[in-house]
Amino acid sequence: MTENHQSAGQKLLQIWQKLEQKPMGRWLFKKIITNNIPYTGSIKADVQMLEPGRCEVLMKFRKSNTNHLNSVHALALSNLGEFTSGLAIMTGLPPTIRGIVTNISTEYLKKARGHLLAKADVEIPNVTAPKTEHYIQAHIYDQDDDLVTTVTVKWLLSPM
Repeated sequence: MTENHQSAGQKLLQIWQKLEQKPMGRWLFKKIITNNIPYTGSIKADVQMLEPGRCEVLMKFRKSNTNHLNSVHALALSNLGEFTSGLAIMTGLPPTIRGIVTNISTEYLKKARGHLLAKADVEIPNVTAPKTEHYIQAHIYDQDDDLVTTVTVKWLLSPM
């Protein structure tokens, strides 16, 4: 008897593929994210596209995500970038590999205002050694398609 083992990322991708085109499917997917990753859910971001190694996430303008300068708060931007990078890498990893974030570096290039779109494209590494470091960048763009933030996330990947 063969068991079907999937990574958490692969399971999430499978859920996305079932829901994305259905009425209220994206809303339900966001609720699943919010329930399972409450801190990430706090920015109320909407996944727009998800496939192994690639992800796009929209964060609509919300007053709750702003700072005293009426721009998007620095940590909301970091959260958006980390979330986007995480979906991109985790959906591409085989079930025999686990990953954890060990560092996040955020470069703020322009005040972020309005709706923002984060994009991450990841080359899925071939992990054979424990504690393999892999860096992923998520780029965040404003409504004028200007790059406002780059989030670099260091992932530590290891075979299980």
